Amino acid sequence: MTLFTHTFGPARNDLPAGTPTVLAIHGLTGHGNRWRFLAADLPEVRFLAPDLRGHGQSPWTPPWSFDTNLDGLEDVVATENPSELVIVGHSFGGALAMRLAHRLASSAVRVRAVIALDPAQGLDPQRALEVATLGLEHWDYADADAARSAKRAEGWALVPDHILDYEIATHLVPNAAGRVQWRVSAPAAATAWSEMARPAVTPPAGIPTTIVVADRVDPPFISEQFIADCGPDVTVLHADCEHMVPFLEPELVAGLIRKAIG
Repeated sequence: MTLFTHTFGPARNDLPAGTPTVLAIHGLTGHGNRWRFLAADLPEVRFLAPDLRGHGQSPWTPPWSFDTNLDGLEDVVATENPSELVIVGHSFGGALAMRLAHRLASSAVRVRAVIALDPAQGLDPQRALEVATLGLEHWDYADADAARSAKRAEGWALVPDHILDYEIATHLVPNAAGRVQWRVSAPAAATAWSEMARPAVTPPAGIPTTIVVADRVDPPFISEQFIADCGPDVTVLHADCEHMVPFLEPELVAGLIRKAIG
């Protein structure tokens, strides 16, 4: 299964020997092109930013599980064939990032670091049910203005205008009902909430991992038990922001990537 992949930064053959590539994994209802804003702050870094299954320009057909997305991400890595990789993931993508690092541990690709931005996993099943149900009940919008208002009310209140403008211009599409929706499969989104209710997975030992907690998310996506279960290779940072960490704390995230690349 091939995931449509956006690329930013230098061409693969132009990277200095030994320079890691960044694999950037978006969150639920997102798309790989969201990473273009972070990539613009790191022009020397090569980014691979796939659309996950059921999102953007990747296939919308099921299954939409963690495992199916991990299969697709492994294919992206195999096609690129970098010698070293830094994996960055936000929300649902953060949960995938840690699982992918486990999968790649026995491969020829060295995972130099994992950066998980407010990863969403190990969620309370009742909460996951409620959010998934609410999302399906309010899946589409009368027009772009209504979509904009909804985004501002769900954690995007402080996201810069130009980013939300771009999101609406590139990710909002008309549907068969004569309304508009994000370029995401509704069944895939509901399935993702089910996957995020599965037990949390900690990063693999031996890989430097940074977990960024968005402190204004209530209830938090990251439990105290998950943090307690993480090993000595894990650093936990707190950001005074809502859930959209890549847009709200771009300097922090760019700094973490620069540090990981070395």
